[in-house]
Amino acid sequence: MRKRRYFWLLCVALGAIIVYHFTRNRPQARRMQRTEGLKADSSQFSLEGEPFRILGGSIHYFRVPRAYWEDRLLKMKACGLNTLTTYVPWNLHEPERGVFNFEAELDLPAYLQLASSLGFWVILRPGPYICAEWDLGGIPSWLLRDKNMKLRTTYPGFTDAVNSFFNHLIKTVVPFQYSKGGPIIAVQVENEYGDYAKDEDYMAFIKEALLSRGITELLLTSDDKDGLKPGRVNGALETLNFQKLDMGDIKYLEELHPQKPMMVTEYWTGWFDLWGDLHHVYPAEDMIEVVKQILKLGMSINLYMFHGGTNFGFTNGAYAIDLPAPKPMITSYDYDAPLSEAGDYTTKYRLLRNLFTQYHTKPLPEPPSLQERRAYQPVVIQQHLSLWDSLQYTDKPTKSESPVNMENLPVNHNNGQSYGYTLYETVITGGGMLNSKNSVRDRALVFVDRRFIGVLDYKTQELPIPDAKEERALRLLVENWGRVNFGETLDEQRKGLVGDVELNNRPLRDFVIYSLEMKPDFVHRLEASGQWTDMQQQPSYPSFFLGRLHVNESSKDTFIKLPGWSKGVVFINGRNLGRYWSVGPQQTLYLPAPWLHSGDNQVIVFEEQESDGKVQFSSSPDYGSTVGVQ
Repeated sequence: MRKRRYFWLLCVALGAIIVYHFTRNRPQARRMQRTEGLKADSSQFSLEGEPFRILGGSIHYFRVPRAYWEDRLLKMKACGLNTLTTYVPWNLHEPERGVFNFEAELDLPAYLQLASSLGFWVILRPGPYICAEWDLGGIPSWLLRDKNMKLRTTYPGFTDAVNSFFNHLIKTVVPFQYSKGGPIIAVQVENEYGDYAKDEDYMAFIKEALLSRGITELLLTSDDKDGLKPGRVNGALETLNFQKLDMGDIKYLEELHPQKPMMVTEYWTGWFDLWGDLHHVYPAEDMIEVVKQILKLGMSINLYMFHGGTNFGFTNGAYAIDLPAPKPMITSYDYDAPLSEAGDYTTKYRLLRNLFTQYHTKPLPEPPSLQERRAYQPVVIQQHLSLWDSLQYTDKPTKSESPVNMENLPVNHNNGQSYGYTLYETVITGGGMLNSKNSVRDRALVFVDRRFIGVLDYKTQELPIPDAKEERALRLLVENWGRVNFGETLDEQRKGLVGDVELNNRPLRDFVIYSLEMKPDFVHRLEASGQWTDMQQQPSYPSFFLGRLHVNESSKDTFIKLPGWSKGVVFINGRNLGRYWSVGPQQTLYLPAPWLHSGDNQVIVFEEQESDGKVQFSSSPDYGSTVGVQ
């Protein structure tokens, strides 16, 4: 009898585990009958046959600490929005071919489930290209190992990779569709393809890739006015992107699809920033007037961005349109959005909330309280470790007669190097004129042995090398400062040394190449190395600098300041916060409280050329001098 009882209890327990396993990432259906999803059969959207206006906002899960997802979404809910839009970054979800990551900040099913539980509808923008001021527009760099690669076309090497990724991604999101009780009411086909439009068959391929894998909700495209026609595809509703309202653009969209709903999928609430430029601001008064006009016209709207977040790590993109050379995006993606990088309310937020209140029959929820901030005491740097002494903790270097671009290095299981720095070493027996032949992508610090000689980049392509008779090591530390994310040069975004470098008109040969992606395991190996030197001994550059941030009680959000430092990267407990650069405009790095813990927190700074000996903190950000969006 007792055995039978135990057996029965075991069966119940196993049944509960099985039910949990199959339902933990399933959306919980809202209490409404699901018979007809979002439709675009007339001049207004309908949902369940009733008129429906999309009041949307973009928050990218991969730019926000997971611990803050709910906070940011609740703040968006309190502003009066009913729909969340998000991109999906292919390059993070498939960092190596066939290796998929949907954990931690990349747990898309958890994000969709959270959005549903908070009462949001979702417009999903799965790419494969997303732009987003994100490295290579979200396309994995390992695709560039193919020298003939043609991104965003029906080139077989690209479509095979898209099919493989979509096989994994789409089955993950299909259960979250409206028709299955989930929050997804629409799915975007690619992204702004009208500005690229190199293959007339491509959009049909992407549309079929979605439909054939079970996407059944309304399909959209998203373009600026000039891209609407070349970016359209049969069976998808065209929508518009802009910042300044032009009634000619609205009329053009209306003529393109008469008696169809009108929507602005990207109403740009601010703008992005580039290193070496000023911080862009878009006046709140100008923004709210355009939003009012859009709503008066009966259109649906999505605010891009509602909350921008941060380009943590090396994920930022670069911009090259109408520039002599590409410029990298800064680490912050504050975007001058209604909700700031750290989740603060702004004048834009308050104006929008007042406006959206008029489009609800019930009072809006009260905005959540803000996260506490702390300007921690400065961290005094205790030890340093030169880059040259750190090389023993990298993966095995590559030997090559000629330079190899980082994507084609035989690292990461032959997927190449995606981000960070690459060190090229060779032996020289004399001096003369070093000429990069415009092969540096994007910026190289040049050393003879450990002596700094100068910088090679897009502007400076020649450096004199001092003469000497003995053999010396010529070293080029090349930084990939972010791949272009928009425009026609996506296929050309290989990084490192992409061709020969010459000394006295003779190509350099016989390289030893170190991959320096600075992943967490490398940072942890450094910390545990026992090779660190006390600060009483003068550091050489580049170097890693080690300190400890002690947190007595619960951690608080803060911003890192590095006056007196030049250019580099900050790591907290092994996590890459992103780049800093004294050229600005950004002067602080956002450090979220959930990434700190009570007790000692490891602070490591990789600095290229100059340090101050301490890391400072602020309770508020500094994005530099401002300029209006043109």
